[in-house]
Amino acid sequence: MSTLTRGATDGRAATAPAPAPAPARRLRGLAWLVVRQHRTALIACAVAVVLGAAWIAYRRGAMLDTLHGAGWPAKPPSEVDGNLLNRIINDLGSMGSSLAFLPVLLGVFLGAPLISADLENGTARLVTTQSVSRTRWLVWKVGFALLLSAATSGILGLFYAWWWRSAGPFAPEDWLNSPVFAVTGPTGVATALFTTSLGILAGALLRRTVVSMAGTFLVSGVALVAAEMFRPLLDSPRRLAYPVGAERPALLDHVVVVDEWFGTASGKLYGWGTCAHDSSPEACRSALGIVDRVADHYTKDQMAGMQWTAAAAFTVLAAALVGALLWRARRRAL
Repeated sequence: MSTLTRGATDGRAATAPAPAPAPARRLRGLAWLVVRQHRTALIACAVAVVLGAAWIAYRRGAMLDTLHGAGWPAKPPSEVDGNLLNRIINDLGSMGSSLAFLPVLLGVFLGAPLISADLENGTARLVTTQSVSRTRWLVWKVGFALLLSAATSGILGLFYAWWWRSAGPFAPEDWLNSPVFAVTGPTGVATALFTTSLGILAGALLRRTVVSMAGTFLVSGVALVAAEMFRPLLDSPRRLAYPVGAERPALLDHVVVVDEWFGTASGKLYGWGTCAHDSSPEACRSALGIVDRVADHYTKDQMAGMQWTAAAAFTVLAAALVGALLWRARRRAL
């Protein structure tokens, strides 16, 4: 006869060990799905932020070491080597131009494929068969892309502003036409939101990833060039008048001069080239009653207000593009 096992003798059946519980996910539902689906874009943006911030910190440290080696701040900026000043300006301009192009890249590689890739591979059609509504799915995807775009441009913009402020008197005076206006403050974040929204809507309308990327690149590039041209309209320039024969005020060396005129005592303005080709320019201007030189300029304390105005315009455009996408999704299938 076979002997009974201990478990049978005790009246207890032998059972297999219970499996270990699966680790709980921190993200659930649509949040986990969206991050999982677009993890490549998330990793790429994280790498860009880390490398870009590290490079800016390195270049800033190298700049300060060089300036201190040249005797600044013990020496006034006027006594620092001019070649060093040009190198600092070129370094700031080169990095600023790269960051100013970042919103276009975000629109092309993050915004444009967001919906168009799902339309091409059938994911968008699959969504309509699930319990999650199409609108809710779109809100999560669009929200993820906009948040990632804002975080990427915002963090790098903060690092660049840190570098630019550290340059002090060696930073370019013409902030209106330099990349610092488009990169720092709220402008860089709002611009990235606009280009990303533009890419998302282009992908939903054109339905092809490559075509959407090309269209986003062209339209966003034209829009940013146009925005740069309209910057002087964001605020009214200040006006400074000084006698024709007087020395140019030192203030004008530290502001952004956008236009210069000749003026009469009554305030009438003449173009800067008035009487320039006359045989006796001074007598010609005297006959017109010209007594002043007039300079229209922007001061640095106007920069923040102009940036917020530009950011508000880009944000409104981004909201309009996202609204158009959601309105279209409610009326018809993707």
